[in-house]
Amino acid sequence: MISDNSTLFIGEFVRHMQPTRFQEKGGSYAPGLVGLTKRLPTRFGRGKSYPHDIGKKGRLMGLSKTIWSKPTELLRTQQPENPVLFFAPAILQGMARRFIQGFPGLVTYAVKSNPDEAVIQNLDAAGIRGYDVASIYEIELIRRVAPGAAMHYHNPVRSRSEIARAVELGVTSYSVDSRTELAKLAEAVPAEGAEISVRFKLPVEGAAYNFGAKFGATAEKAVELLTEVARLGYTPSLTFHPGTQCTDPMAWDSYLRAAADITRDAGVKIARLNVGGGFPSHRLADVTPALEPIFELIDRVTTEAFGDDRPALVCEPGRAMVAESFSLATRVRAVRDRGHVFLNDGVYGGLAELPIIGIIDRVEVVDADGAIRKGAPEPRIVFGPTCDSVDRLPGELNLPSDIAEEDYVIFHGMGAYSTVTNTRFNGFGEMEIATAMSLRD
Repeated sequence: MISDNSTLFIGEFVRHMQPTRFQEKGGSYAPGLVGLTKRLPTRFGRGKSYPHDIGKKGRLMGLSKTIWSKPTELLRTQQPENPVLFFAPAILQGMARRFIQGFPGLVTYAVKSNPDEAVIQNLDAAGIRGYDVASIYEIELIRRVAPGAAMHYHNPVRSRSEIARAVELGVTSYSVDSRTELAKLAEAVPAEGAEISVRFKLPVEGAAYNFGAKFGATAEKAVELLTEVARLGYTPSLTFHPGTQCTDPMAWDSYLRAAADITRDAGVKIARLNVGGGFPSHRLADVTPALEPIFELIDRVTTEAFGDDRPALVCEPGRAMVAESFSLATRVRAVRDRGHVFLNDGVYGGLAELPIIGIIDRVEVVDADGAIRKGAPEPRIVFGPTCDSVDRLPGELNLPSDIAEEDYVIFHGMGAYSTVTNTRFNGFGEMEIATAMSLRD
């Protein structure tokens, strides 16, 4: 759960600074970072929070009125006892521009990965004009925060009441992977101006786990569904998802060529092809994902496979879009007999995804004064704060030999599936959010 006892400010032109006596120790005045902002709760730990006013509208939108230069500035001055998730709006907008400039089609954002309003606002400011939504909550969120943006309701299974509400909210793009769900859409969604994308799956590898275990029609069934979509008068399209954290570009190669075969077998020219999410984020220090080669492969293979019938392309990154703009600072509760390390966050909190996707080893350890620990790395078993024995990070994590109680372990690349999967199990899980200009020293 994210603490939210905060005051909202929406400013047009706020040019003045707070009086000197209200300058928060360590905080910075940051003109140009505005939009929907929140005052952080005053429960960081030792000391109070006095937010600064923020400058001109339309640039970077953060969650706190205090803009920290870097995480260690807050950690050193505030000594927070709860985990702190640091958000750098400039990094998020930079990643959005990277996708917009590199991907050969429409870039949309998978809201499920991090649905915070500040994230949506910054993506909108950076030029993202479409969103992959999976629930009525997400549809209403986008309609409120980014009015006018395109929404693709690509959760292939919906209740009739959800479909009706989506129609009311103006959604015109849906996906299906079964005849029963297509029939439900046909009952409620007017065909004129509406797109239905048939989602298909392939037995390909290269991702952290297989999305086809839950969603996606076989290629043979996709042919039948695509034919029926066209017969019903909807704009026919195709969509697929190669699987989360997909590091093998050839997964897209297989899917793109299969998509072309499906359209030919169905005798249907599709309007758009959504190549899914699956784009990898940077999780391991020694492995930096290269997005541009994936973009280039998608562009080249689409032309090779479809020729003159090449459809418009769409992508829906979530993890790769938002992960790098957040870092999670956890505090060491104990180093047990110089062996096991216990943190104040774990698999029931902001680190929930690690047992599924794998460890993030892009970490740094700082002491209470903000100085980086430089001891020789040693493999450690790391536990979260709860009394459940499964509250353990996968494998072992290399941490400096001089790590000590009350140090901070900062995990980088934590913007995706961290806030949204956080729980209050065992009474833990309270998390603060702070805005920073940079996430590294």
